[in-house]
Amino acid sequence: MDEEYDVIVLGTGLKECILSGLLSVDGLKVLHMDRNDYYGGESTSLNLIQLWKKFKNSDKPPAHLGSSRDYNVDMVPKFMMANGTLVRVLIHTDVTKYLYFKAVDGGYVYNKGKVHKVPATDMEALKSPLMGMFEKRRARKFFIYVQDYNENDPKTHEGMDLTRVTTKELIAKYGLDDNTIDFIGHALALHRDDRYLHEPAIDTVKRMKLYAESLARFQGGSPYIYPLYGLGELPQAFARLSAVYGGTYMLNKPECKVEFDEEGKVCGVTSEGETARCKKVVCDPSYLPGKVRKIGRVARAICIMSHPIPSTNDSHSVQVILPQKQLGRKSDMYLFCCSYSHNVAPKGKFIAFVSAEAETDNPELELKPGVDLLGPIDEIFYDTYDRYEPVNEPSLDNCFISTSYDATTHFESTVMDVLNMYTLITGKVVDLSVDLSAASAAEE
Repeated sequence: MDEEYDVIVLGTGLKECILSGLLSVDGLKVLHMDRNDYYGGESTSLNLIQLWKKFKNSDKPPAHLGSSRDYNVDMVPKFMMANGTLVRVLIHTDVTKYLYFKAVDGGYVYNKGKVHKVPATDMEALKSPLMGMFEKRRARKFFIYVQDYNENDPKTHEGMDLTRVTTKELIAKYGLDDNTIDFIGHALALHRDDRYLHEPAIDTVKRMKLYAESLARFQGGSPYIYPLYGLGELPQAFARLSAVYGGTYMLNKPECKVEFDEEGKVCGVTSEGETARCKKVVCDPSYLPGKVRKIGRVARAICIMSHPIPSTNDSHSVQVILPQKQLGRKSDMYLFCCSYSHNVAPKGKFIAFVSAEAETDNPELELKPGVDLLGPIDEIFYDTYDRYEPVNEPSLDNCFISTSYDATTHFESTVMDVLNMYTLITGKVVDLSVDLSAASAAEE
């Protein structure tokens, strides 16, 4: 271990693994260590016995739940947008050859106490029970504007500069009501709260276009895909990729103490009495607690069920977004469900998550609106974890720290953090103009 590396990465969470893959492909010499004896850090995937150990301090789950190893329960479950940034990063690094994806059955939104399919195109808008007849026509016009919008073709802009016009002003032009704005902003554009209404509309229009293009990609009921056997496959795929490019992985390395020189710049990492020298360190917040601050908490419920979420058309994999306004909250709540169709549970079993940014100290009460939508539950675990963000200045100490995972059940915010970190570390931008067909969904 007493060698010199360009970068040492600490923690095998998803963000750290993507970065170590990108940096290895760039030809940097990378050492990747984790204090745990398993991949994934906070974003690991657990079998049934591990789940019981973590939440019930027992290693005897009830027999009726089936075989422990048929479960792959992701601790930070998130779906991927089929044409989204993460899929582009996966293709860019060619890690897709180690993974199989399958389309997710449905994208739904909670509105006035009921769960509805998210209408994503002008045709779906006309059929949606979310809107009355006149509102449907107005929404259809807006969807057509978004579908036809091309940043580089002023003819499609209808005289509006979307880098200046706010989302609120753009939507007002189409006369849409608050109810419609709610599902467009939260279920299509995937904003986490209502700040976007006062920001330039270009971002929301691009997000809506991404949703529609992703939806069209697999002709499925949602714009999302998910790896077979769950997200636990991703860190391992990146570990293989890194090894192909000469990177070194070491699990089960206790302490992993980051060493600094007299100027306060990182100079190496010590574990078990040996020090590996390096120019830069990339890590999750748990490895450098003195350089991060707490920014919030995520509350979640993890449920095992024997049926799909009601009102989702029997979807075996589904996301339901509960916009903040519908619940009188400051940020959205998310339902995530996956099942044996993605090989994350035995036949007939479904794993559901309810997650939200914690706004109170009582997760059971806070998550109740989401849990109530699930129907009968075989087992439920409640959990909260703190979220941290870096407060250091990487140009001074050469430490690049990721932000903790948020409550969203899709990857867009996670991967933006990774790309920003990549640019800070290398001064380059990842080329994401890739052939999207390289990540095809697994055949049925």
